[in-house]
This record gives sequence, C-alpha cells and structure tokens, in this order.
Amino acid sequence: MSGAAALAALAARGKAGLGRALSEIEARPEAPDTTALLDAAYAAPRGIALGLTGPPGVGKSTLTDGLIRHWRGEGRSVGVIAVDPSSARSRGALLGDRTRITTDPEDEGVFLRSMAARDRLGGIAEITFPAMVLMRALFDRVIVETVGVGQSETAIAGLCDLVLLCAQPASGDALQFLKAGIMEVPDIVAVTKADLGPLAARTVADLKGALSVTAGRQGAAAPRVLAVSAQGGGGLAELAGAVDAAAVRPEAARRAAHAAQIAAWEETQVLHRFGRAGLAALVRRPGSPPEPAPFAAAARRSGRFDAALQHVLAEISAAPQQFP
Repeated sequence: MSGAAALAALAARGKAGLGRALSEIEARPEAPDTTALLDAAYAAPRGIALGLTGPPGVGKSTLTDGLIRHWRGEGRSVGVIAVDPSSARSRGALLGDRTRITTDPEDEGVFLRSMAARDRLGGIAEITFPAMVLMRALFDRVIVETVGVGQSETAIAGLCDLVLLCAQPASGDALQFLKAGIMEVPDIVAVTKADLGPLAARTVADLKGALSVTAGRQGAAAPRVLAVSAQGGGGLAELAGAVDAAAVRPEAARRAAHAAQIAAWEETQVLHRFGRAGLAALVRRPGSPPEPAPFAAAARRSGRFDAALQHVLAEISAAPQQFP
C-alpha cells in the first residue's frame, strides 16, 4: 500500500487507528511502511501545529482544554500531543496534568496523546515531531504541549508552525524568560489567570516591554501579548483568533517553514543518535534542495551510518589490541 493510501486508510479508522499508528512509529520509526506514511503526511498538511510552552503550574493544560472547547465549538478537529515528565521507575509519562484536559471519548474530532520526555531535553519527546507531522495531516489544529520552560525549551520553535508562550501574573517570568532565551521564539504570548485583574494587566505590560527589546534586536515585530482566563473563558476567542491569523501565510512560505522543521528535526535526531561525527556526515548541507520524502531519506542515511558503525565495532571486537 502506498503512503498516500495508508494515510487515507488511517483517516478512516479514527482515533483507535491513529493510536496504533503512533505506537508503531515509536516502535519501528525507520520501517519502510512507517516512513512512507510519514512522508505522505508531510506532503499533505491539513492543519497547523501550535507549540504550547511555559513554566510548570502556569496553566498550560487548562489553556489547552479551553482551546479544544473553543475550536470544537467552531467545528474544527483538534489533536493534542502532551509531553510529560518521565517516571524515574517506569520511564513512562507522568500524567498528572492530563486531569485538567477533559475530552469526550466518543468525539472523533479530538485526539489526545501523552508522551514521556525521557532523556530528551527541549521539553519534547523523540517521536514528538513525527507524531505532529502525522496528526497535522489529520486534524485542523494540533497542540504540542511541552514539559516546561528552560534554556533547552526553545527547541519547540523549530518543530511547530507557531509557538504560544504562557506566563502567569506576578511570577517574575519576564526576567526568567529573557535569561532562558525563550522570549526570542514565541509568535504569541498568553498571560494566564487574567481574572486576577491588575496583576495580570501589570504582567501584560511587563512582557510587552521585554518583547519590544527582544524584537528590536531582531528587527521583527513584537509578538502579541494577550490576557486569558482559561477557567472563565475570557480572552479565549481572541487568543484562538490570534493563532488562526498568525498561521495564515503564502504557500511558498508555508513550504519553506515545513522544510526548516524537517531540517531541525533531522539535525536533532542525528546529533542525539550519532554525535557530532554523524552530524557532519549525515545532515544535508545548507542550501541543498529539500527531500521529497524526508523521513525515508533520513532512515536511509541513518541505516548507512549504522552499517558503517557496526563494521567498525566488529573490527574493534575482533582485534581490541589494535584499538587501545
């Protein structure tokens, strides 16, 4: 079955089929049928992917729940990838925040998948990007909720179409965000818990000031800063509208952004798996044309590098005295 046919069949199987497909991607990420499915999904993006990040306790899951309700009310389908901290014992995801996201199991227009960050920095899991690519081909909106903000958390900017940064009133987040570098990546900033009134308004003003400095250095317009109360619903419609508006771009720009996402994912994968030697050998040179089937191409390159590495390791094992 071709990748396009497999994608169409997957869309017809609903949430249960998607769950099995994501498990297969995690178990066999470089199998030919897996890469064919991902390449078909990459070539046929249906929706937009929103990276949602912010410090623990800021209300990311509550905001995700509010955005789901809003977009479902408009008839849009929503997929959510919630990257959780990992259990030190099981290595699985700690699902505490999922209690704040309420979805109807019978609603085929909403799909939620939790993933454990494990040993990956950047607030994302190893299969987050392939899962996002697949879900972006099936849903109108895909939310990727990261673990929390740190210096490495800026990785989300290279993997999603838009980045929404969450801050909470009177938390001192503006200074911490500047120190972490996260202020340089958001397209939109949401100050949560806006029902706190003056405190939220002060935080909005502080963040606008900090973002104006960052934007001035980069020569770009500062991101919008909006106050939102996910519990009461205040500001949710405006925030969802801002996401929709920021996602509108010419087709050429959209294709270029998706190609940049693939390049960033490929570099991260190779660096994590093969180190800097692999990075020099396997990542496409800047300016080279994008691959029509990037996931299959990445699997082929990794396979060749694996074979060469196994050959060297076999030589070392056969004659260890020659490799002190």
